Amino acid sequence: MNAPVPRLALETAEVDTSQDPNWYRDAVIYQLNVKAFYDTNGDGIGDFKGVTAKLDYVKELGVNTIWLMPFYPSPLRDDGYDIAEYKDVNPQYGTLDDFREMLDEAHKRGLRVITELVINHTSNDHPWFQAARKAPPGSPERDFYVWSDTDQIYQGTRIIFTDTETSNWTWDPVAKQYFWHRFFSHQPDLNFDNPAVLEAVFDVMRFWLDMGVDGFRLDAIPYLVERDGTSNENLPETHAVIKKIRAAI
Repeated sequence: MNAPVPRLALETAEVDTSQDPNWYRDAVIYQLNVKAFYDTNGDGIGDFKGVTAKLDYVKELGVNTIWLMPFYPSPLRDDGYDIAEYKDVNPQYGTLDDFREMLDEAHKRGLRVITELVINHTSNDHPWFQAARKAPPGSPERDFYVWSDTDQIYQGTRIIFTDTETSNWTWDPVAKQYFWHRFFSHQPDLNFDNPAVLEAVFDVMRFWLDMGVDGFRLDAIPYLVERDGTSNENLPETHAVIKKIRAAI
């Protein structure tokens, strides 16, 4: 007769309540996609009330940090990585109040919460892009994104999604210019050579940090800045932007 298999005892990873800025280095992180986690209203889509309801379960896994996948309003053409509004919650997942409740309850259990934030690009449905394509060239609104009269610059840049994209440039019939995108053609890249863009990103970050979010995982960071004659990946100018972000938050 086989001996009984001993149960694995999980020791809960306690959160360091000090203000150590390097807490993330030893964090035990649980990646959580809200829409696929737990549905409380029977519509077949997970929601923030479901996350709140299962926080004790998450805590018992032995983690001390939750990493939320994109949950912002989005047309969901790229699983939420095409953000249409930075300061809100996709209504399929609940409300900002539901998010705040989840955040407060997580903190009560000693769980930190970090969020996935996409700042390299937005959805083409984002109000910033809709304003940009309608504004004249050289205007503050147009300069939020990367535009060109030709699709022949940055030719040394690889195409990431070769199965769907033939170029990193897409013609916009409203703007009557090409816009730059490292990912899908419905995800125009923000122009980090424009200081106003970085200030807008800081404003978004402050919104969530002031609410109590503990940090961000920034998606697609290698592609923030473009320079002709380069691969447009991990450029020194991009690292300079990252340093400004770290200094600001």
